[in-house]
Amino acid sequence: MRVNKRKKGQPSIRNRLLSAAAIWLLAITLTAGYLVPSFIKSYLIDQEKTQLYLYLDQITALVDIDEHGRVFLDGRLSNPRFNSPYSGLYWSLNLNNQHLRSRSLWDTTISGSNEDGFEGPNKQSLIVVKRKFLLPDSDYPVELSVAINQDRLLKTLQQLTRGLWLILTIMAIGILTLTTLQVSWSLWPLRKLRRNLKLVREGHSTELTGLYPVEIQPVIDDLNALLFHYQELLLRARNHSGNLSHALKTPIAILNNEVALLDEPTKDKLVPALQQLQQHIDYHLGRARMAGAVNILAAKTAVSSRVDAISLAMDKVYANRKLILVNELDSNVMVAVESSDLDEMIGNLIENSYKWANSLIRVYQESSQSGQITLVIEDDGIGIAEEKCKQVLNRGVRLDESTPGTGLGLNIVNELAHSYRGDLILSKSQRGGLKASLILPIPRK
Repeated sequence: MRVNKRKKGQPSIRNRLLSAAAIWLLAITLTAGYLVPSFIKSYLIDQEKTQLYLYLDQITALVDIDEHGRVFLDGRLSNPRFNSPYSGLYWSLNLNNQHLRSRSLWDTTISGSNEDGFEGPNKQSLIVVKRKFLLPDSDYPVELSVAINQDRLLKTLQQLTRGLWLILTIMAIGILTLTTLQVSWSLWPLRKLRRNLKLVREGHSTELTGLYPVEIQPVIDDLNALLFHYQELLLRARNHSGNLSHALKTPIAILNNEVALLDEPTKDKLVPALQQLQQHIDYHLGRARMAGAVNILAAKTAVSSRVDAISLAMDKVYANRKLILVNELDSNVMVAVESSDLDEMIGNLIENSYKWANSLIRVYQESSQSGQITLVIEDDGIGIAEEKCKQVLNRGVRLDESTPGTGLGLNIVNELAHSYRGDLILSKSQRGGLKASLILPIPRK
């Protein structure tokens, strides 16, 4: 089958665009929410360290040793926080076994390392800068550390981060909303095209009308040209069928009149052939006229009622066979097929079952793919060998010459099914007979 089916769960263009926008916005928001606070924290810490280095230079300039070799600070520091206990600004000095510290440290020390972080009084988290240097009268290096409590910095950073996440969330929602509106507005011509196609399919219009963007207008023009060409072909086929009907009517009438004058043995040989010729001509001319129907795209037929009507007719024709046809189809099952075409397909298959079934014929539906339905007609007759199921679909092929027929029935059903982009599949029935699976489209909503 040459049918393009829409896969179940396949996203639409709108969903694809919105999903891509949502993923992109999420990635940007998460990246910004992580990197921006990190940059701000690095900047604030660098600023604090810059100030600490200034204090480090000031303390280095004040460090001295007296005549007894004891280290001291020769002067006062500019920031009074060094003298206020647990103020958050501290310094500590080590020279050999001598230890000096700011009054702000009180009776505690600066502990920790660069890897694990530094801790001060009351378990304060500290930013620390260090320096080692030598004094003129000392053989040991002085280890000087200046620290500041970063809890206030981290608290400020936390407030900034919360505000940043709020802004990023509002911005992402706003951008996604605008993107949704933009995508919906951009896809509006496609929705308009879909509505116009539905009007054409239902037979309310013969072409796609309206103004479309320059990107879509060439497609609209090509579709309109294709529709016009299709309608012209249908009209031409209908006209040709009418002309052919008139052209053949007179010669066949003459042949019938001449045959009527012949002797009975000759007449018995020629009359069936002429009748069969007339039947084939009427059938194919009817098919050509039917193909020219204006609303062929809007075809819709209830299957169950047609099966009931055909079975009633077959019960009369094959009354002597005493067969039972069980119609298991739902009454609301519809197919997108013209009623005459459906009668032709279902009628041929049911008649075939009436010819070969032993006692029972079943008509039911099977689960099918999206946009199609599978109608099944099976019987309990002798069936057809698996290797010949495809062969009998060819034109004029008959497996049993003793049974009346032309060998065109299954071929006609197969061609009609393909004309509606469906299919006919023959296989062995579980009851031993033939199982004919007729796949047809269902009306689009």
